[in-house]
Amino acid sequence: MELTREQMQKIYYQMYSARTFEERVNEMFMKGLIHGTTHLSVGQEATAAGAVNAIRPDDYIMSCHRGHSHCIAKGADLKRMMCELLGKKDGFCKGLGGSMHIVDISVGNFGANGIIGPAIPIATGIALAIKKDKSNKVILDFFGDGTTNSGMFHEALNMAALWKLPIVYFCENNLYGMSTPVSKSVSVEDIATRAKAYGIPGVIVDGMDVLAVMDAVAEAAERARRGEGPTLIEAKTYRYLGHSKSDKRAYRTREEEAEWKARDAIKSFGAYMLENGFTEEELAAIRSGIEQECEEAVEYAQNAETLSLDEAKELIFA
Repeated sequence: MELTREQMQKIYYQMYSARTFEERVNEMFMKGLIHGTTHLSVGQEATAAGAVNAIRPDDYIMSCHRGHSHCIAKGADLKRMMCELLGKKDGFCKGLGGSMHIVDISVGNFGANGIIGPAIPIATGIALAIKKDKSNKVILDFFGDGTTNSGMFHEALNMAALWKLPIVYFCENNLYGMSTPVSKSVSVEDIATRAKAYGIPGVIVDGMDVLAVMDAVAEAAERARRGEGPTLIEAKTYRYLGHSKSDKRAYRTREEEAEWKARDAIKSFGAYMLENGFTEEELAAIRSGIEQECEEAVEYAQNAETLSLDEAKELIFA
């Protein structure tokens, strides 16, 4: 896929924004400024940016519990995201959803789910609505490797394949379901081969290569638009940090982590940009602007108004 200068800048912005935002969130958790938990996708930025940039702006996405980078790639405002994490009124869900439940229908983001699996049938239902509406849109459904062992995953793929629904199932395989290696929980070497059971394409892609991700998703989206049904894409990627805040990553070696970090998607795409007309100064300026934007988001959220208990009750209870 050949990219324009504007497209390259947008992708780099999205990936570096996701990395910077989540590193700042990690720092705030360590200082006790954010409560609850969060599942960071540091290292997986290419899957989000590559996949979202391969579909149309009016298409939809469904995210998962590790979904900050998906939100940012789909155009979420960093200030409102940080407000949501800090429980402030200006958050996307008025601060009641937190890290795992950000929704922004205005940009076609139908949100995330803190439970493993339920987002897949919801996304499949949206795909059915798209088909009935004849809008020629598609929905891109993100989920992790552990989700593919759930019954909902298999039921949804069977339905979507049978009815040829316009959906792209996108599995971010970061090699571990919490602390369990995929090799000890999945009966096949490649999750994409499970697509064969439903008569749909199963595609394996390098999840650290944003251009490869874009190519795979673009082809799957066009196939769905032609009425040929879903595709299951497995992007092999890696999360640099733990599953959640309580995970010290004792189940994997630091040598393994170093091997994957050597393939860092942001660095490799930056090198690609330098080969295609950008300068080091331009990339540095983009990074500097993003870092400032993230700091402004933190400051804004810390000073924003908190939802009162009475307001929260009105929104939660019928």
